[in-house]
Amino acid sequence: MKRFVRVAMAGVVVFLTGTMAMAQGMGGSGGWGMRGSYQRMYNQATVESVSGQVVSVDTMMPMKGMGSGIHLTLKTDKETIPVHLGPSWFIERLDSKIEKGDRIEVKGSRVTMMGNATIIAAEVKKGTNLLLLRDKNGVPVWSGWRR
Repeated sequence: MKRFVRVAMAGVVVFLTGTMAMAQGMGGSGGWGMRGSYQRMYNQATVESVSGQVVSVDTMMPMKGMGSGIHLTLKTDKETIPVHLGPSWFIERLDSKIEKGDRIEVKGSRVTMMGNATIIAAEVKKGTNLLLLRDKNGVPVWSGWRR
């Protein structure tokens, strides 16, 4: 009987571990972790704030091999620019939602992806709500550790 209980417990642990890994984007961070090439693109030297109206909110894959992420298009007074928020598995579980038509302010790193300017967001302010996505060093809040 004890052996059966041990085997059953081990099976439950394996099942739960696999389920949690899949929920985080195909085994772990899905390319959204600190060691990934996408995260290394975030540059504190290019951090700026932009504000405008959300034109669209979409699911996308920022780089080949990554899990899906949430991306919005922001129309400012000067330009229309893509803004990357973070992995779908994280953003979709937040209480605060950003929708088409919302007026927001984004603070993040301006980078070039596939020849186009893009903002990798650190903070999004909507009204009095502040959505913190990265700390002052650019470390994502969904990351389980600090460098």
